[in-house]
Order: sequence, then structure tokens, then C-alpha cells
Amino acid sequence: MTSPLARRTRNGWIVAPDGDLPPRGSRSALLREAIAEIAREGGGRAEFWIHQANDGDDDEPLACGFGKWRELWQMRCPLPAAPSTLWVRAFTDDDADDFLAVNNRAFEWHPEQGDMTHEGLAARQAEPWFDPRGFLLHFRDRRLAGFCWTKLHAATAVDPALGEIYAVAVDPDFHGRGIGVPLTLAGLQWLAAHGPRTGMLYVEHDNDAAVATYFRIGFTVHHADRAYELVVAP
Repeated sequence: MTSPLARRTRNGWIVAPDGDLPPRGSRSALLREAIAEIAREGGGRAEFWIHQANDGDDDEPLACGFGKWRELWQMRCPLPAAPSTLWVRAFTDDDADDFLAVNNRAFEWHPEQGDMTHEGLAARQAEPWFDPRGFLLHFRDRRLAGFCWTKLHAATAVDPALGEIYAVAVDPDFHGRGIGVPLTLAGLQWLAAHGPRTGMLYVEHDNDAAVATYFRIGFTVHHADRAYELVVAP
């Protein structure tokens, strides 16, 4: 079921699925109506996102019973960044099994990127933004040691053209070998060669190791997207 108030997903419900939120101070009514609708449909877990959240945005979700769940930072950096000397090559369909194994080991904890299947990979490959040339793989000891998957965004009325580090990961067996920084730089190098003058990525705000790496590369926090969750009884 989909409505302006809530959409059912495999993880429960998304409140305000189109992301077009009323201004702060008038969101409680939307949340209460959505909770009532979800209860009528049998209940379940609900999540609610506020994009580009600011101080004070917590008040209404918390007052309606939601708890804080996630905070994603969008970080940006100028391009070109420092060069990378790490050897990488483009993804091919023959790499799917190796990629899925590394991805699911590296993102075991992640609610969206973890537990990816062949079907999930194929769905992403079918997206108009997918370009295998910007899906970079690094092998070491004849094994896939890490990947940097990139995404190009055209300029909009509010943003310049952006080059996104869509996902970057190092197989846990290769942690501590200095792969993460040059692998990310390889992705930024590919993006810069295709036009954008601004790099971008999303990261969980409490992923301290990743955040420290991105600050070291030259990223800064552009804005925060904040999520709340609530289990709704039928």
C-alpha cells in the first residue's frame, strides 16, 4: 500500500515517502495520521526521514513516539582531489560473485548496502546512472580486496554537478593494509575526469573510522539527513 502518508517496504514503512515535509511545527499531525494509517494496515516498523535536518527537528518525531535511529552525513570535497597510484580496473559481470562476497562481508552491519543479492545488484545495474567504468575494483593476492563504486549527478537548480562515491569498501581480510584512502582517491580521480568539480558521499555520522578517512582526504560535512523509527501496534 502506498499513500501520501506512508509506503510499505521490505523493512516496514516509510512515513512521508515523497520526502515533501510540511514545515517544522506542523509535522506532528502528519506523523500521527501516518501512525494511525499504519495501525489500520496491521502495524509494523515505521521510519521517518528529515533531509538536511537542523537543531529542533527532533522535537516533533520524539513527541510522537519515534526514537532516533540514524544520521547520515552528506560530505563534499573539491575535485580534483589528490591523485591515486592504486591499481584498479572496471567491474565486469564476471566479477559479480566476488563483489557480492566482499560487499556483504564489509557491510554486514549496514541496513541498505548489506545482504545484497544478485537480483539487487542487477537492479542497480539497470539504473540509468550505472556505468561499469566507474565501478572500480582492486585485487591483491589474486583476490578482490576492495571496490569503489561511483555515480555521476548532473547539475540541478540547487546543486552543481556532483561526483558521488556511491559505495567504497575493503574486504575485512585486507584491513590495515592502507587500501581505503587510495581506493577512495581512485574513485574521485575517475569522477573528476568526467566533469564534476565537487565530490560527494554519504556516511553514517558515527562511523568514526570512515569519517576520519574522509576528513583526511579533504571532505567536509555539507548537511545531515536524520532518521527516526517507531514500531506501530495494530
